[in-house]
Amino acid sequence: MRRRMAAVVALVVGAATAVLAVAVAVNQFPRGLGVLACVVIAAVAAWFGVLRRGIARVLGLTVAALALAGAVIFVVAGGKFGVDLFVLAGLLVTLAATRASFAAHVDLSRVPPPEHPVLFFNPKSGGGKAARFAVAKEARDRGIEPIELKRGDDLETLVRGAVARGADGLAMAGGDGSQAVVAAIAAELSLPYACIPAGTRNHFALDLGVDRDDVVGALDAFVDGGERLVDLAEVNGRVFVNNVSLGLYAEAVQRSGYRAAKIRTILDTVPDALGAGGSELDMRWTGPGGDGHRGGAALLVSNNRYRLGRAVGSGTRPRIDDGVLGITVMGAPAGEGQRQRPWREWSAPSFEVDADRQLPAGVDGEALVLDTPLQFRIRPRVLRVRIAHQHPGTSPSALAPEGLRDGLAELVRIALGRDGHRVTEAAA
Repeated sequence: MRRRMAAVVALVVGAATAVLAVAVAVNQFPRGLGVLACVVIAAVAAWFGVLRRGIARVLGLTVAALALAGAVIFVVAGGKFGVDLFVLAGLLVTLAATRASFAAHVDLSRVPPPEHPVLFFNPKSGGGKAARFAVAKEARDRGIEPIELKRGDDLETLVRGAVARGADGLAMAGGDGSQAVVAAIAAELSLPYACIPAGTRNHFALDLGVDRDDVVGALDAFVDGGERLVDLAEVNGRVFVNNVSLGLYAEAVQRSGYRAAKIRTILDTVPDALGAGGSELDMRWTGPGGDGHRGGAALLVSNNRYRLGRAVGSGTRPRIDDGVLGITVMGAPAGEGQRQRPWREWSAPSFEVDADRQLPAGVDGEALVLDTPLQFRIRPRVLRVRIAHQHPGTSPSALAPEGLRDGLAELVRIALGRDGHRVTEAAA
């Protein structure tokens, strides 16, 4: 019923907002054109600035700032600023209601709990979430043995030691890098695994269908949880649960001043990588058509495909059991006489990136330097994940359609109560 009501709100408020926006555009045509021109100038000037140093950078970023200020002046000077706010509010309400409409909860098959489950927790991860939520005590109350990861400890050694003592279920409360270590061993030994969202961002938990706001409740996965099989990915034999980033961001995080001044360090990296004569990001890879390519401002290889660039479910993976890598290349140069988009995206069970040097990489958020060539591969459905029955059990974008037309049609189906088959497919 909540999803149906949210769908009705999204359809009604969305339609009203669209009508209001058209009316504003017609009644205030010159002002709207001025706003658009300022935004375009700002985008071009900002791109010019970040590719250069010194006075050229200052000039480009200054023009961008002035153009954005001009857009604000156009809006305020229109004399009907309240109407613009109504349009903005309508867009925000429509987006929120649409997200609520596509949220789902699937009933995973119940399985017997492990007899000797073990929880590994990093007390410093996520700003001290493990201590704040008393996960060690909560684990003991549920018959789960807690093991603290202390400074100098090797997590893999701790996990394998616990298995040797009879652990038959493995859980990790920490960041995604630690989740990958425990998940890899669980998959290797075919043991059930639980992801406890005690890290900073908990992207893996989100796409698994774990409620990131319910750290303690996630422990119920080893009490009365359901089970699903998901994929893991590897780069040069190292397991990752989310993604490996190469290129601009990975280069920047290696620099000594990154932690003290992140934005400035990234800006200083851009001219070296993308400016005239920039060669630091010279990577070689093969596209989906079998043709070889060089370069790219950034390259992302993920454990299953991310949904990118959409308002609903963007930045998440609709599925994590499709048996493919998600590959996205930003800014790959086109061949002579060719034109192409500044980014391309595809899926494949394996992928290789080569270079004439070692490549800096961000592996599940951890800064590493990897030997080339980088060999990526997917390991389909090797991880037995336990999820608490009160948690969603599926990605927030699992039921969200890909395009606007499909989205409108699905909202209508939800409002009419005719979307049950999609929830069944997600559970399957």
